[in-house]
Amino acid sequence: MQPDITRYIELNNWIFEIKSIKAIRVDTYGEPYSATANLCINSDSAYLDGVMTRDQTDLKEEDYLTFMALCEKLGITKMKFDNFSEQNVFEEKIKVAQ
Repeated sequence: MQPDITRYIELNNWIFEIKSIKAIRVDTYGEPYSATANLCINSDSAYLDGVMTRDQTDLKEEDYLTFMALCEKLGITKMKFDNFSEQNVFEEKIKVAQ
């Protein structure tokens, strides 16, 4: 499947690759946001980290579905993230539907 969004921009003799995305959860850009996260991209994989929420809760299923939708638009087939549960860390791997 072809990505909907290109992951690089060519200007003159430079190519700028999108390798990292900062995400904020907010209804309107410029307003205070309720969560932030980083998405690091390498080849066909993305790693979600740096997740912080205003109320210190975990991301919800709809949040992960939104990240998966972004990955699909970028042509990314795998997403990984750390899941913190009772002070234990588990690495989760998700195959993005293509």
